[in-house]
Parts: sequence; structure tokens; C-alpha cells
Amino acid sequence: MKLEDAIHEKFKCVKCSGNICYIKEVAMTGTGLSKLFDIQNNHYLFVSCQNCGYVEVYNPRVLEGKSRGQLGTVLDLLFG
Repeated sequence: MKLEDAIHEKFKCVKCSGNICYIKEVAMTGTGLSKLFDIQNNHYLFVSCQNCGYVEVYNPRVLEGKSRGQLGTVLDLLFG
């Protein structure tokens, strides 16, 4: 299962308890040479509740670095 699919399946907003979300991947430059050459090496997932608009930011490298069993546990902790 893709990370985005797992987030959609487990999502529950901490503010309004909504269960539908929108996910946007955002890439940003870092500091130093990556900023000078505009290298987008930092990627994040912005997960927003479609009911109230509350946004949480996740690092996909951290979430994908977990094994499949651990990923479910991490998502359960994040989304209840």
C-alpha cells in the first residue's frame, strides 16, 4: 500500500474528527549549495482536513523508513 493511501485510510482530524483529507506533496530547498542551485531536496506531505482545513506536515522519508507493521502503528498513533 502506498503511503498516501495508508494516510487516506487512517486519517482522522484531531480538531474536528473529520475523516476525509487532501494530501499535497511539497518540495523545498535546503540551505547552502542546495539553496544556491535551487535543488528541491526536502519533501514533505501536507495533510489537510477537507472539513475544517486543519493541516499537519509529515516527512515521508521518516514514515517510509518504517517497516509495514510499524507504519500502521505510526499512522494509528498520528490519526487515532
